[in-house]
Amino acid sequence: MKLYYYPGACSMAAHIVLREAGYDFELERVDLASKTTASGEDYLRVNAKGYVPALRLDNGEVLTEDVVILQYLADLKPSTRLSPLAGGLECYRQMEWLNFIATELHKTLGALFNPGMTPEWKSHLLALFEKRATWLSQRLGTQPYLMGENFSIADAYLFTVLGWCSLFGIDLGRWPNLQEYLARIASRPAVRAAMHAEGLHDA
Repeated sequence: MKLYYYPGACSMAAHIVLREAGYDFELERVDLASKTTASGEDYLRVNAKGYVPALRLDNGEVLTEDVVILQYLADLKPSTRLSPLAGGLECYRQMEWLNFIATELHKTLGALFNPGMTPEWKSHLLALFEKRATWLSQRLGTQPYLMGENFSIADAYLFTVLGWCSLFGIDLGRWPNLQEYLARIASRPAVRAAMHAEGLHDA
């Protein structure tokens, strides 16, 4: 497998899961401005949507969209318990989390990367994030991970997205359990290895 990524982008969630599940894989960094990869490949020929992640499978096919890639990787290795078994209520609970992260957090924080963001719109998005973070903090409570005792693909995604808060000067101090949650995940060996490989900190 080959993961096309950009450091610290949402592709890091898939990168974390690849390491958590013990996959053999390659990394290919994408220049999102020029749409070329580190090896000179035209990224638009890999993923015509132009954003990361994309996962090239061993048979040559390419999967895109973070949530789909995360679920695919977890389903291939059910013994890792990175996702509940399909069909049970817990599986749908995880779908709830993945959709919440994608639509309410990723889209809200991701919009702040837009260089044309007006101060008024930025203020609106920050207020919206504050509401979502407050709900998230209450829902998480004192449990170690989103699904309870087990780290899951939803945690890899949430960790990645909340990591953007520091880029925008968003202080998570008013939600101490979220800070503890991020620190807990950051200490996992697979997470540390993924961040190191992306040049985000030392292993």
